[in-house]
Amino acid sequence: MTSVMTGAGVPYGTQIRRIAEADPEGIGVIFASEDGTERQVTWQQLDRRSTQIAHVLVEQGVGLGDILAVCLRNSPEHLMACFAGWKAGATVVPMRWDLPEWERGRVLATMKPALVIDADHHAYLESSLAAPITPLPEVVPLRGWGVCSSGSTGTPKVILMNAEGRFYAEAGMNTIVEAYGVLPQPQRVLVPAPLYHTNGFTATRNLMAGEGIVLLERFNAPRILDLIEKYKITGFIGATPMLLRLAQVPGIETRDLSSLDWVQQGASPLPVWLGRRWCELIGPEHLFLSYGASEGHGLVSCRGDQWMAHPGTLGLPFGEAEVKILDSEGSELPTGEVGGIYMRTPLGPAASYVGENVAPMTRTEDGFVTVGDLGWLDEEGYLYMADRRVDLIVTGAANVYPAEVEAALSEHPQIVDVVVIGLRDPEWGRRVHAIIQSSDVTAPPAAADVIAFAKARLAPYKVPKTVEFVDSLPRSDAMKLSRGALVLERDGPYPADEPPTEASA
Repeated sequence: MTSVMTGAGVPYGTQIRRIAEADPEGIGVIFASEDGTERQVTWQQLDRRSTQIAHVLVEQGVGLGDILAVCLRNSPEHLMACFAGWKAGATVVPMRWDLPEWERGRVLATMKPALVIDADHHAYLESSLAAPITPLPEVVPLRGWGVCSSGSTGTPKVILMNAEGRFYAEAGMNTIVEAYGVLPQPQRVLVPAPLYHTNGFTATRNLMAGEGIVLLERFNAPRILDLIEKYKITGFIGATPMLLRLAQVPGIETRDLSSLDWVQQGASPLPVWLGRRWCELIGPEHLFLSYGASEGHGLVSCRGDQWMAHPGTLGLPFGEAEVKILDSEGSELPTGEVGGIYMRTPLGPAASYVGENVAPMTRTEDGFVTVGDLGWLDEEGYLYMADRRVDLIVTGAANVYPAEVEAALSEHPQIVDVVVIGLRDPEWGRRVHAIIQSSDVTAPPAAADVIAFAKARLAPYKVPKTVEFVDSLPRSDAMKLSRGALVLERDGPYPADEPPTEASA
């Protein structure tokens, strides 16, 4: 790793130039294309190409305070465009490159970018090849970056960081991992997530820290294991579905994962069996779990050994974060009772929303905020998640949390992916319904076998009453999917007289 200490915040664009000046021929990015080929980009190439693109952006009128939307697949060009935006003074917002036109239009109308770099506007990248490589005047973006989100409501919104676009080396690259000790150097970080997702976009921070990255064009579990062995990958951030797919690769226990100093999980609760599996594969001291949100309202984390002592936990409040569990009336709930997860930090949320008719985060009078997740605390203060409030299934006046049912079914040897939703039912109000992708789509397990498997693990009211098999689940590159959209496909809209409600326990 090329170490460039700063002592004070350095503008993002300036930081990548300093890295390049210190080690021009060092490899900053190894790009693993979907077609199986690989491409290497030096620090100097990353800096020079982003400078050239920045000159073109400035010519197009992009400047301080503007939003630059980068709508490209994972690629070195995506990263170059981001650093170019920062060098021009813009707030960079990566967005999905594969959105249907209707949804894309709504997101752009919300974001109101000064310019969009996408497949239709790739000429900006091509024309920059003739642009100068002389650095532009140093500029500090007013707000560093943002992320697109529709949350659970379907209403497009953009979450923009409140802080300027400055890099602070003294803050560390991975604060969660480094809280448990100094990371060995050099680091080479794998980036399996799409750059439009917060987990993937941390690649830009890796680069500003002088850490070389291996960027996948698209997630591919067997290839990731090959890349870990080939390049001695030291760490990566993976959503739960990614860790599941990796754990399901035949023979993973024979692969050489010894180079991994850390694997950080996030985005959804980790099934107990899967967490134990990863602790077996890499050692609990190398597994880290985190829970937070793009809004930056607080962070919870733990290491694998803590997780093994508290299976299923998200962890303890990190840093100066505080956590409370509140009921629908705003009263604090005792240990073990499920309610809304509220968090507070001294400076408040690190980001804010942009968008019309976007409701702000629910906030208590004393500054605790929530993004709508449900959970509980144990006697030692460890946090556990039940589910998103909007995904809660109320069946026969009982609350069922889909994530818990999905975790149980994920242990079935013939199930490679599963989502649980609530469908309209004349007897139960909503019935628990499992949508399953089996390991052999031509010969899935019998629905009765799946239900029996669930009965052996769950209380009767949580067991799916119906099972559906599909060739694949419609997950995004970030491994996310919308339960609401799946319900809508099967049930149609909620009747006006049947809003989703939460049972009173």
